[in-house]
Amino acid sequence: MAGYVLRRLAQAVVLLWIVTVVTFALIHTAPGGPAMLQNPDLGREQIARFRANLGLDDPLPVQYGRWLRAALRGDFGRSYNTVEPVLRLVATRLPNTLLLTGLALGLAVLAAVPLGVASATRRNTPVDHAIAAVSFMGISTPVFWLGIVLIVVFSVQLRVLPAGGMYLVGAAFSVGDRLRHLLLPVFVLTIANLAEVTRYTRSAMIGALGEDYVRTAHAKGLPAAAVLFRHALRNALIPVITIVGVYLPRAVSATAITETVFSWPGMGQLAVQSAATRDYPVVLGATLAVAVFAVGSSLLTDLAYGLADPRIRLG
Repeated sequence: MAGYVLRRLAQAVVLLWIVTVVTFALIHTAPGGPAMLQNPDLGREQIARFRANLGLDDPLPVQYGRWLRAALRGDFGRSYNTVEPVLRLVATRLPNTLLLTGLALGLAVLAAVPLGVASATRRNTPVDHAIAAVSFMGISTPVFWLGIVLIVVFSVQLRVLPAGGMYLVGAAFSVGDRLRHLLLPVFVLTIANLAEVTRYTRSAMIGALGEDYVRTAHAKGLPAAAVLFRHALRNALIPVITIVGVYLPRAVSATAITETVFSWPGMGQLAVQSAATRDYPVVLGATLAVAVFAVGSSLLTDLAYGLADPRIRLG
């Protein structure tokens, strides 16, 4: 197991290096430049001075080498817009995104597994059709559209929930206030995650229920509940763990739309704002943070296989 983890960590280092190279090249070759250089009030001499101070006149390999050497020392640069250290910006925003994503994905899994099991054990019944219809609607509904509809209904018309933000500005910290601000964005992300995990759970359970070991367990006279949960569900969780592990980093990056709609101060909103203003250091830092999270979640997913099914050995 230790050797497997070390090999995966070595692969992760190479993968993260490739991510930084590709991201650095893409953001520097995109049209335009940092917001300060797009200011129409600046003259050519001022723009040239800004570019020289930021090191943007150097060849891309030189700029990347300078950034990489600083990053290896833990210095990811400063934001062009706010002059704050990138590491501080990411450290401030990442917990907000993880809170939002973790709650949404956790609630989705808790609801999706029993829904998928119920759908698989009651195939071609009204229960199965109803769950399939809800899942189809969840997959088909655009996240931004659902978010706007919820804001219009609950914030504009009913005025029972805040339209955005993480807390009431100027008010003392309150758990109830945080929960009220979490309700709408968490609901939107939960619906999106719930539909996909439910469909995977249903498919995995249908496959598991048709295996020989399930028929053998029934033939031995084991209770139906024991066969369903101890044998079928445990094996069906393997592909479910896979999709959750793959979806977790994607969910973190996909929160950009939800965070923008609800003005949630997370990584997604930071990345969107930084990309719009060509804030190169922040875009690089945000991308690298998501990449590290993706690699880590992939490793944890592989390790979770052994817990879900002892027959699987990693090494």
